[in-house]
Amino acid sequence: MSSSKQTQSKEKFKSKIGGQAVIEGVMMRGIDKAAMACRLPNGEIDLEEWGIRGGKNTPVYRKIPFVRGIFVFISSMIDGYKCLSRSADKQMTDEGDEEQTKFEKWVDEKLGDKLMPVITTVSIILGLGLAIALFMLLPSGLSKLVDRYIVELPATVKNIIEGLLKIAIFVGYTSLTALMKDIRRTYEYHGAEHKTITCYEHGDELTPENVKKHSRFHPRCGTSFIFLVLFISIFVNTVFRVSWGNLLVRTVIKLCLLPVVMGISYEIIRLAGKYDNIVTRVVSAPGLWIQRITTREPDTSEIECAIKALEACIPDDPEEDRL
Repeated sequence: MSSSKQTQSKEKFKSKIGGQAVIEGVMMRGIDKAAMACRLPNGEIDLEEWGIRGGKNTPVYRKIPFVRGIFVFISSMIDGYKCLSRSADKQMTDEGDEEQTKFEKWVDEKLGDKLMPVITTVSIILGLGLAIALFMLLPSGLSKLVDRYIVELPATVKNIIEGLLKIAIFVGYTSLTALMKDIRRTYEYHGAEHKTITCYEHGDELTPENVKKHSRFHPRCGTSFIFLVLFISIFVNTVFRVSWGNLLVRTVIKLCLLPVVMGISYEIIRLAGKYDNIVTRVVSAPGLWIQRITTREPDTSEIECAIKALEACIPDDPEEDRL
């Protein structure tokens, strides 16, 4: 890596670069460029780069506190699904002479190049449906059952119970998925992403040896953001006095309030990533703890992918990449 693109002064700073783990690789997103590095079945690293729409000329509405978080979340979700889909495609090998079934031939004839967009759309819809069922309907239903059949509870207490159930479900879900071999490997790439960004923020040269020395836990992580969303929702639902009369109506209202929750959560995690003091450490602690589940120590090959992706996103002017 050229020394012109990375500070070697050991000066610590907070970078704007973020990323996520994908299938056998890492995606990084910088100021005006994003990149994805994937380990192909033949062992080579495939690097894909693309420009970010708007780049340094960020629209005004994406700079407004408590509003920008909504747009950041939506764009991150869209980019995340696209990158996961592309990274999965890169792992597909040519089966050569393997004969297609009648169903596969019919799908190929009817959909052709439209197949992946259809699969992605269906996956997003199913994922959102599962999220609503697990993190909205189920906790609300359980809280209401406690209120009706065990002990009558004030609305505030039910909100707290509901929030704690959401967090418990989230922790349980991530713990179970960590037992799956493929997901565990993705969590290793997640660790590689964090360690590489931390190495870069410490001003160290981006080599596998240097990256390994750094922590796999980072305050600006999607895991920490999700935890904050679940936690902040307790207060938002209480302040807005979301009705417990009908669970479906309650779910619709909570969905309408979700942008408020995300906006507040984004500002908190942004501050936690920018400053290091007792307050930000306390705020970051639960999310960092959960990262013990969603990240694993990566091997050298996984770190090499993270380095490739990050190097492609470093701006020529280091001052542009400061929180």
